[in-house]
Amino acid sequence: MKAQLKKSIVEKRNSLSTGDILQKSSQICKNLFNLEQYKKSKVVMFFVSFDNEVDTHEIIKDALKNKTVAVPKVVQREIEPSVIIDFYNLAPAKFGILEPVGLMKIAYKNIDIVLVPGIAFDREGHRIGYGFGYYDKFLKKVPKAVKIGLCFDFQVVDKVPREEHDVPVDLIVTESKVIECK
Repeated sequence: MKAQLKKSIVEKRNSLSTGDILQKSSQICKNLFNLEQYKKSKVVMFFVSFDNEVDTHEIIKDALKNKTVAVPKVVQREIEPSVIIDFYNLAPAKFGILEPVGLMKIAYKNIDIVLVPGIAFDREGHRIGYGFGYYDKFLKKVPKAVKIGLCFDFQVVDKVPREEHDVPVDLIVTESKVIECK
């Protein structure tokens, strides 16, 4: 079931045009920026999008104007949050995902919000990721941070299969709504 769900969502996401992705991502950005939790936050950890994910590149550039921005750097199969000053200091790393060249560490306790990627989310905040468990491990280290899944409307499904180690998100932001997870 998990593999089939993953496949159908990825196919749907891959069928989006660049224009669709940018237009939907722009609306997701507006919905995110309107959240009270986002407005109050000082340190936000973004994922750096790749392929046909919600485009976070412009959101990151915008956030750099008035927030401390961290992004993931994979070190020994674990996510390390790294502060960035400039989006253009990122370079392709594992899987072609942009990462900071160096590592400018930030204390986990200082992170107010973590934006979480996923292939599919359900209304209870559970998600199907890419299968490596990087985010679930990382999210356990930031229990006080608000965890927000960013995805397109069609990526929100009735139920995703769960595993014991999964860490759900608190909110899901799509182009048309914000879902408070139970």
